Amino acid sequence: MLVSQLTKLTLDIQGFRVGRVQGDTSGITVDIAPDRRHLLFCSRCGSAAKYRDTLKSRYFRHVPLWGIPVWLRYSPRRVRCGHCGIKVEYFPWSTGKHRFTTAFAHFLASWARLLPWKHVAQLFGCSWGTVAAAVAQMVEYGLDHQDLSNLTHIGIDEISREKGQVYLTNVYDLNTSSLVWSGEKRTKATITNFFTSLGPNKTDKLEGVCCDMWEPYAQVIREMAPKSTMVFDKFHIVRHLNEAVDQVRRDEIREKGQKHKDLVKDTRYIWLKNPWNLTDKQASRLSALEKLNLKINRAYLLKESFRQFWSYECRASAKEFLDKWFWWATHSRLKPMRNFAWMLRRKEENILSYFDMPISNGSVEGLNNKAKVISHRAYGFRSAKNYIRNLYHCMGGLPEPQIMHRFV
Repeated sequence: MLVSQLTKLTLDIQGFRVGRVQGDTSGITVDIAPDRRHLLFCSRCGSAAKYRDTLKSRYFRHVPLWGIPVWLRYSPRRVRCGHCGIKVEYFPWSTGKHRFTTAFAHFLASWARLLPWKHVAQLFGCSWGTVAAAVAQMVEYGLDHQDLSNLTHIGIDEISREKGQVYLTNVYDLNTSSLVWSGEKRTKATITNFFTSLGPNKTDKLEGVCCDMWEPYAQVIREMAPKSTMVFDKFHIVRHLNEAVDQVRRDEIREKGQKHKDLVKDTRYIWLKNPWNLTDKQASRLSALEKLNLKINRAYLLKESFRQFWSYECRASAKEFLDKWFWWATHSRLKPMRNFAWMLRRKEENILSYFDMPISNGSVEGLNNKAKVISHRAYGFRSAKNYIRNLYHCMGGLPEPQIMHRFV
């Protein structure tokens, strides 16, 4: 099969024709010429337009053949549009001012899901900026054609972008486990921007919103999505409980000195792990420690008894248990456990919502780990914009433009 035939097969060139094909040490150059039988169209509005003049030749990078770079050479025509004035004509193999074809953008973007952008650029002999532009083009198209009409249950969580208090706020579709939206920082304004971009019609269709117990999140959800059921995430609640148990352990060590410190040395994870995940050695040591009159043991028993809370199927039964557990915790003479119990009491309404709508951010935690892997794979991103773009690209499940042939 000739290169010209391959070009026709892999490229949408309706209204144009393939001309001469040349090859040298820099690669293969394919000349594209206009088909005079077809109308010209404005690149901005798409309306039919009249010919004005022809510009100098431009080169567009295309998908390599057998590892050989391929360039399309074409002299764009300018047209006089009745709506937009004088503009460059529309040609279907590229968009905007990009000097590469849409097929090549799709090709690079597909590899950019698997490798760091720097490695993709090195592999295919282009610049890092070209790979970034290709990903940006695919993401821009995907966001423009994103269908959120079936978005009913979302999870909101944040991830650290770099060391220090530098966060991204991510919103996930809990039904499809895909990224819906990502924004810089972790502020009330950030989550407000999400609901604003979603729009009132789609927001009204939301049935459930799962998030942590951070009050600015809750305020915005109450104001902008009042028809949805807000559920505080069970995994964040359990994390707060584990922090309270570990605080009891640290306080007890400080109170009783070095002798007690040696007794409970290296026991942190014994108290925090699920009993069925303990090794034989850890289980044996826990059994010995339980026979001692330790505050940490009381905290551990409270933690394990709280596990029953999530087993109820009825909100009323869960509420009854929570009231009992609240009394146990507040009378335990353990300050961290009392503080945790009072936090549950203050947030009780949205914690109990779990039994009306049992959603959680369990899948979100896995997606956040994937987001961290994406950052580590690229050795970090200098700008939040590029990091967010890569998250959309790898985790958004965005639609892609139709091309003549899929290369990856």
